[in-house]
Amino acid sequence: MLTYARTQIVDNASVPHPSAGPQPSWLSSISSLRELDVYYDAEEKILWQYMKPDGRPSFTPGLIKDCTAVIDAVERSHMLRGEGEADAVQYMILGSSLPGIYNLGGDLARFRTLIERRDRDALRDYAHSCVHAQYRRAIRMNLPICTIALVQGDALGGGFEVALSHDLIVAEQRAKFGLPEILFNLFPGMGAFSFLSRRLDAARAERLMTSGRLYSAGEMHEMGVVDVLAPDGEGVSAVMDLIGRHRRAAKARNAISRLRQMVSPITHQELIDITDLWVETALSLDARDLRKMSHLVAAQDRRTAVPAA
Repeated sequence: MLTYARTQIVDNASVPHPSAGPQPSWLSSISSLRELDVYYDAEEKILWQYMKPDGRPSFTPGLIKDCTAVIDAVERSHMLRGEGEADAVQYMILGSSLPGIYNLGGDLARFRTLIERRDRDALRDYAHSCVHAQYRRAIRMNLPICTIALVQGDALGGGFEVALSHDLIVAEQRAKFGLPEILFNLFPGMGAFSFLSRRLDAARAERLMTSGRLYSAGEMHEMGVVDVLAPDGEGVSAVMDLIGRHRRAAKARNAISRLRQMVSPITHQELIDITDLWVETALSLDARDLRKMSHLVAAQDRRTAVPAA
């Protein structure tokens, strides 16, 4: 669903209202997304995205496709700006429409099936589609925009990784973060180490990746991973406050984001090489590891009442 709107904050929620004037042409390409609700705040130039994956709350191929389509549309909005259309996105927000869940990560049921089939090509295609989007999000498509992850529920595995690919993370106190892959003898391969080692350092990034535990939003804030810790139910208001502060020095802050990429660049090849290692490691998992993966799939099913594959 897409709404071209002036978004207002009512009871700490984003409420889209019809916006006057013609719809920007770049919005047409994301008018019929299936696994992502999108609201464009025409006045504030904010694009709100809310994940709603089909099935388990993971990064399904459909959700990855929709996220990529939004990135394409934002890029297009800036191309059209040079052609006289002034409605270019300045802020991209990624949240979730699922209560208590941001995203639980990779599609583990799919992983298990592909590993059992020894389908290296399909695993690699899935992984590459993830990191292509991760890379473009991490470098903000080389545009003068700010990206913000709004985490109001559990962000695990790939869900944590996608939050890390944003410029800023706003998390409500109830949110939990974790990288559970070590529990079934794998590692998070869609950017966790790249992003965490730059936000923290390599040693702490490795400790987070190998602990297998859940961290509260408060703990992540104390470490410096979460930028803004918001009371429960006030995440949207916290995002709007953060945008207000960012706008007051937007040129400087956007330049600092570019500076961060210049000094400690995230490269596409780095992400590809890591995810190729992830594919080879995944294919080396044995029956015991796959049983543990199945246990996590069952746990996801219990949380969301999705029939097991």
